[in-house]
Amino acid sequence: MELGIPVGCNAGIVDPHSVDSMAFRSAVTKSVVVGVCLVCVGHVLQLHTRLLSDDAKHALGYPPDSLLNFTERSARYGYPAEEHRLLTQDGYILTVFRMAGTRRDGGAGAPPVILMHGLLQSADAWLDAGPGAGLAYLIADAGHDLWLGNVRGNYYSRDHVRLRPDTDPQFWDFSVDEIGLYDVPATIDYVLNYTKADKVNYVGFSQGAGTFFIMCSERPDYCDKVGVLVALAPAARHTNTKSLPYKVLAKTINSMEYVLNLCGMQEVFSKGALSQEFMAFFCQFHWISELVCGTAEAMFDSFHPGSIRKETLKVLFGHFPAGTSTHNMARYGQSMNSDRFQKFDYGRSNNIKLYGSHEPPSYNLSAVSAPAVVLYGENDHLVDERDVSWLLERLPNVLEAVRVSDPLWNHLDVTYSHLTNHSIFPKINDYLLKYSNDCQFY
Repeated sequence: MELGIPVGCNAGIVDPHSVDSMAFRSAVTKSVVVGVCLVCVGHVLQLHTRLLSDDAKHALGYPPDSLLNFTERSARYGYPAEEHRLLTQDGYILTVFRMAGTRRDGGAGAPPVILMHGLLQSADAWLDAGPGAGLAYLIADAGHDLWLGNVRGNYYSRDHVRLRPDTDPQFWDFSVDEIGLYDVPATIDYVLNYTKADKVNYVGFSQGAGTFFIMCSERPDYCDKVGVLVALAPAARHTNTKSLPYKVLAKTINSMEYVLNLCGMQEVFSKGALSQEFMAFFCQFHWISELVCGTAEAMFDSFHPGSIRKETLKVLFGHFPAGTSTHNMARYGQSMNSDRFQKFDYGRSNNIKLYGSHEPPSYNLSAVSAPAVVLYGENDHLVDERDVSWLLERLPNVLEAVRVSDPLWNHLDVTYSHLTNHSIFPKINDYLLKYSNDCQFY
């Protein structure tokens, strides 16, 4: 009796004794091993665990700053802070902080300043370098009414009116596309409504700047609510990203997103996950903090000896990484495969349903009408100088583009370097003051 095998299927029948079959089985085995490894790594990145209590961490010599939350830490150094909660249009509950400086000469009527963190960070990142270096301290001390945002998915904004992050996978169905569409506008609205100001000044780092561009493209009326945008190492497209670990990580998550989601891994790099607790533990040892933790940070970005202090490394890994969605990391992986600044690519058929075109649409950078100042470093391996140049050619209202004079200035220096007071803050403050004095730009 003949088997009903269609013509053409014979090519799929493999002789188990042939050399080609052995190569085939080897390839399948490797694929399975890689897949299993990715699943295991995913669980390490996602699994919430508490290896040590805070008392144990104190006893082991963890710096107090690594164990305190934002308001506790700012108050410890004499900077009163308030915690506020706001609701986005799609139901996410975000936490923002209002921080006062040691001076009170900002002047009545001066616009508030929103300071927005980058990928895998929280508002805590702006405190990690300590008073005199952390941008939160510097901006507050200059007399500005400072508000620090937290986007959906980090440990301060892990809440929703309906969805629970630990049981509802839909909570994690977001990327920078939604952060720019909902989180940044909601933060601006909340600050304006609370302060009764007419406009805000906005300082965004990396993702914090890229999501501002998305907001202006999709909701251009919000650009009119901003006096000046200070974009620090702005992340739009990532075509020329040099960091090999970052590229491998983001591209792998992009290619494996479907499998990771099937395994229940919609959240990655969360605070309290085994990977974060592991780094926090080992970075407390003086001989390891710079050798291992400093080297790991530099390998992910680039080397800048003496820029980030050992004490800062010990503090920052107490709450970094701060968590995001697998979908958001996949979005960054996609951006490294494109020469455009575009929406998430769901594949040709799904793109047709969502966007009405086979390809995802590009964001309209010409809609970023707010006056913009861009600061960047030539040693930045995450947001390459060539991608910044590409961006500058498309922004319609650039006041000034500043390459930091230090040739070794890199991406993570923006939040963690003890040199910010001299390297980037003077220029930031110049423009914040210019667009604050007497509110002449209204």
